Amino acid sequence: MKYNYILLVLILLSSCVSQKKYAELEATNQKNLNLLNSATVKLNSCLDEKATAEANFKALEEQVAFLKANNQDLINNMGNLTTLSQKGAENLEKSLESLKEKDLVIRTMQDAVTRRDSVTLALVTSLKGAFIDVSDNDIEINVEKGVVFISISDKLLFNSGSYYVSDRAKEVLGKVAQVVLDKPEIEFMVEGHTDNVPIQNDVLQDNWDLSVKRATSVVRVLQNDFNVPPERMTAAGRSYYIPVADNETAEGQAKNRRTRIVVLPKLDQFYDLIEQGMQAAVN
Repeated sequence: MKYNYILLVLILLSSCVSQKKYAELEATNQKNLNLLNSATVKLNSCLDEKATAEANFKALEEQVAFLKANNQDLINNMGNLTTLSQKGAENLEKSLESLKEKDLVIRTMQDAVTRRDSVTLALVTSLKGAFIDVSDNDIEINVEKGVVFISISDKLLFNSGSYYVSDRAKEVLGKVAQVVLDKPEIEFMVEGHTDNVPIQNDVLQDNWDLSVKRATSVVRVLQNDFNVPPERMTAAGRSYYIPVADNETAEGQAKNRRTRIVVLPKLDQFYDLIEQGMQAAVN
């Protein structure tokens, strides 16, 4: 999934906060946004490299088959080896060695992808097991390009126009926390989404405000009620700019009012798997 710009959460500032503190918070927010954008770019690059590597691997397999066939013809015609110069034989040997090295790299990358996908599958299985008693209309779990998404409906978490998490929602978030705490290696981002119906009151300025406050409310519950380490979480508001349905209907608006938990891939771990695989192959 490609991401638009992500607005990381700013905790609601009271009028008494100093200009210096506000600037520090803005700098922190920008830093986190830059890190998230960098991770997204690296993920997309990794996926592109995987597709290219798979295509190259197929081409290399065809080349290996072709060279093997030619090599067998040469063996069958050993009586005519005098026609094959010493340099030609050396070039053939070098080509085969080069193909073996490329094949090793590609297979190592495929092994790393397979191991990463196994971790993703285990996570999805744990999540679906945790939500077995929750309606599929309220919670959706899916995987896109190796990234796990958990989408929780608005009606399950909040009252209309509110950003206070309901008691029933805390039960659901407790299930999320249980899975997350069992897998300390993962980090995730909580995204708040709204429909396109404008909102404004004494507390909320607009839909951006509402989406951000809903995301921070979920993060606070996970931290304060279930002891999820705050350094593993990011809160973001997306307003109504990433709809999943038509906002022209009440049903579509209901689908768009949601909170989404995005399990963030750790690309450094993926590259470590590749490096470990290469070292093991060499040794």
